[in-house]
Amino acid sequence: MAPAWELHTRPAAGALRGLVGDYQGYREDTGGPLRRFELPHPDVTLIIGLGPALEMLDPARPGEPGERRQTFVAGLHAGPALMEHAGTQEGIELRLRPPVARMLLGIPLSELTGRAVELEDVLGPEGRELPERLAQEPGWGDRFDLLDRVLARRMSQAAKPRADMLRAWRVLRESDGNVGTGALAGDLGCSRRHLARRFREEVGLAPKTFARVLRFGRVTRRLRGAGPGRLAEIAQDCGYYDQAHLNRDFREFAGLTPSAYTARLIDGGLGGLSGA
Repeated sequence: MAPAWELHTRPAAGALRGLVGDYQGYREDTGGPLRRFELPHPDVTLIIGLGPALEMLDPARPGEPGERRQTFVAGLHAGPALMEHAGTQEGIELRLRPPVARMLLGIPLSELTGRAVELEDVLGPEGRELPERLAQEPGWGDRFDLLDRVLARRMSQAAKPRADMLRAWRVLRESDGNVGTGALAGDLGCSRRHLARRFREEVGLAPKTFARVLRFGRVTRRLRGAGPGRLAEIAQDCGYYDQAHLNRDFREFAGLTPSAYTARLIDGGLGGLSGA
């Protein structure tokens, strides 16, 4: 049987637009097990499963059993993640900007760093009931409308994010990570240690690591759009000052060398690999 993929997208409505990534409703049937390799990205991921659970594997030990997750929230991570399904999956994915995730979830995002946690463990009964409510809706548009209502209600009841850390996150995000932590701390009038501690609570990574994730994401987006032959030019444009600097981030964030990554771009072998 030929693989089948169905995708429905829509922006979040009202005040959520721009803070919550597009809702993505999906159905996938690959006719057999599929592993998906996820690169680090700068948002918190929410997966609401409407079908079989996914298996979360350790990329360093892919042959060992993993943890099964159906509806979960995944915090920021500074390394690749590996997921597998048995041949079919269905659900809704959305990415939350860290300040919004902090508000919606009501916990320090440092508690989610490098982890995928069942939504019920974070939100309690509401997290357990949400997939059931979504599954009962007659169509994808109705499901997205329900998400609009649930998220807007939680946002209206949430405490506002810290203004200084919101500013720090925004400066790094808008510069693609090309602002040093010393300059950022000076702008906020605090020490680097204070900045690092507060930023980890509000975002999930230290500001320097978050900046590296942003910069790496920009490189991989540019490579997918322009082709692997321009690696050196793109890396320099994105703030990498030498090959060793670039190699370190590829090894840490992708588990690959730049040449191995670009070779996969050439042969089309990036099916199942996604990122920023």
